[in-house]
Amino acid sequence: MLFDLDVIKKIYAELPKRLHVARQMTKRPLTLTEKILYTHVAHSLTEIPVRGKTYVDFAPDRVAMQDATAQMALLQFASSGNQQTAVPSTVHCDHLILAETGAKEDLERATHDSKEVFDFLQSVSNKYGIGFWKPGAGIIHQVVLENYAFPGGMMIGTDSHTPNAGGLGMVAIGVGGADAVDVMAGMPWELKFPKIIGVKLSGKLQGWASAKDVILLVAGILTVKGGTGAIIEYFGEGAHSISCTGKGTICNMGAEIGATTSVFPYDSRMAEYLKATGRAKVAALADKIVDCLVPDPEVVQDPYTYYDQVIEIDLSTLEPYINGPYSPDRAWKLSDFADAVIKNEFPEKLSVALIGSCTNSSYEDIERATSVAKQALKHGLKAKCPLTITPGSEQIRATIERDGQLGILESIGGLVLANACGPCIGQWKRHDVAFGEKNSILTSYNRNFSGRNDANPGTHSFVASPEIVIAFSLAGHLAFNPMKDTLKNDKGQIVKLVPPQGEELPKQGFEQGEEGYVPPAKNREQVQVAVDPSSTRLQLLEPFKPWQGDDLDRLYVLVKAQGKCTTDHISPAGKWLKFRGHLDNISENMLTGAVNAFREQVGHGLNLLDGEIESFPKIARAYKKAGIGWVVIGEDNYGEGSSREHAAMEPRHLGGQAIIVKSFARIHETNLKKQGMLALTFQNPADYDKIREDDRLTIKGLKSFAPGKPLTLVIHHKNGTEETVVLNHTYNDSQIAWFKAGSALNYLKQLKPKGKGT
Repeated sequence: MLFDLDVIKKIYAELPKRLHVARQMTKRPLTLTEKILYTHVAHSLTEIPVRGKTYVDFAPDRVAMQDATAQMALLQFASSGNQQTAVPSTVHCDHLILAETGAKEDLERATHDSKEVFDFLQSVSNKYGIGFWKPGAGIIHQVVLENYAFPGGMMIGTDSHTPNAGGLGMVAIGVGGADAVDVMAGMPWELKFPKIIGVKLSGKLQGWASAKDVILLVAGILTVKGGTGAIIEYFGEGAHSISCTGKGTICNMGAEIGATTSVFPYDSRMAEYLKATGRAKVAALADKIVDCLVPDPEVVQDPYTYYDQVIEIDLSTLEPYINGPYSPDRAWKLSDFADAVIKNEFPEKLSVALIGSCTNSSYEDIERATSVAKQALKHGLKAKCPLTITPGSEQIRATIERDGQLGILESIGGLVLANACGPCIGQWKRHDVAFGEKNSILTSYNRNFSGRNDANPGTHSFVASPEIVIAFSLAGHLAFNPMKDTLKNDKGQIVKLVPPQGEELPKQGFEQGEEGYVPPAKNREQVQVAVDPSSTRLQLLEPFKPWQGDDLDRLYVLVKAQGKCTTDHISPAGKWLKFRGHLDNISENMLTGAVNAFREQVGHGLNLLDGEIESFPKIARAYKKAGIGWVVIGEDNYGEGSSREHAAMEPRHLGGQAIIVKSFARIHETNLKKQGMLALTFQNPADYDKIREDDRLTIKGLKSFAPGKPLTLVIHHKNGTEETVVLNHTYNDSQIAWFKAGSALNYLKQLKPKGKGT
């Protein structure tokens, strides 16, 4: 399907001229990242931005939203006063489908149970000129890659794995809903000009190694926060040996290392994919401006001069990896994994194997997985544990059904789930283990934090490529290496698997399947968007109160979070996804996964008003009712993981004033700023240790709040003593204006923008 061709033509017509302006300013060779960023600045630059320091306003080409985050984003947009989105935008219904019994039943149940939300999203889309993809049409990132992504473009999406579109040479960045509102309202989108990490790829993948193993290795090298504030740019001859969808897999999981996004240069593999997905005209346009869509030759020849950091990987020697448990950067070579399982006492029995998701459900992925399954059928083997298959889109599902891969996977014991996120995001209703029961699962997904897939902290979740997952499902345990170990079938025959193979693209072309796209209504002005005041799923938003003009005095400490505190800990998904459009109801999950440094109970703390140990949401509501502000104290990379802005809106809604940590994950820090929260860091990380459970905290310096000027924290201990520490921040003038107005949306209303759609 071909969307927005006229828009792309206009963008491509301007790119060479914009790039010429950038070259005149920089007077040096440019990386691909710089080319895309410089050609998407919202205003003419007066000086060269400093990587990692200078904030720049950008003008993205489009916005994409998934149903869980779209609810809050569109509730905010509906209250912005705009009548139409300023850039092409889409909504994709992929998160609210619970995986339990199979595709048909799960989809029917979700369509019934979430009808109110889906109807709301479709009506808002109709009202404001937004494209709508129905439940079952596919996962947002796969659908975007198949229909909307284009080389050299820039988009934002309300999901942390938006960078998947980097597989088509697009700078695609995951953001919170408030950022999406700004862009849809015609406002510039602000981003600190990122550092650029270059990954030089040489050689060609061999044997069992796949594109997934590239990013699993990079995650092990950079860790979950090593890419923070940076864009990962892949280049080199090896980059051209990887398929377009393989590139997408690598970019998708760049979110797991904290990267702003990841991107590959345009090449023939991208052109082939564009043609296969009905976008030959886009490929033809891109072919005419190739110089705009690749790094300059000087950059490739001398990468250490132009990138902030360079990682070199020889694909020819790359071995498969398995990462986990509990963190996507815990990387194990396949040859070392069996020993690691035994040494670390990971549950050796494999309880469930899962393939698919937005990360690994391309035609090539399923082909390679199926080639392993074909060997199993030939030798009389079947999966020794439950096996699930999640197609990334209806197009993929229909194509692999037509070409037979789906039937083969089912023949070895596979269960086909709906074209949706499902177990990858916690939308999985398991019946095989009890809560807390230790077990191991192996997935081809992207994220594996504690409780991420099934809300069970006892589940040890490991991440690998789809073909490795299938191979392990045939063994039924983790102490297995398909590169050297053998299997035994029911007849006692010894079977040695051979490396997988598979077509990159379907020879017969893609099958479209059931139509899932609903264009915006032509009579938009007649569309009515209504929210039932008694609804438990949707709630119209009330503006947050602006800053009152004073320092924040004697705030309570709601929680001192210990260790990793991701957005899954701050605002868990799973059963809470159904409340994503109702801020008050979903706030009942706030910090329920956080580990309290003062208490053994997760999600609970001391209510200083009555001395009781209660859940954090209950304590926060009590403080709010009493007119007492409170803060959260945290450690490093606070808020890593999903882009969900609920993790920022809930503390704001329940009376929080500030989040003070050792360091933030990028998206979460921005989300907090957007909602009028103070996002502050200890200048000396060791000051984290000074905070006690019954302290009162005063934040001084807000009357002279300014970029680069630290604030002061006065710690009032219960024994009457005081300590003073310095707090840093990364606020610029615009973000300080958000804080003073009470939120970015409040500030947007004050500006009364006159852009398109107002």
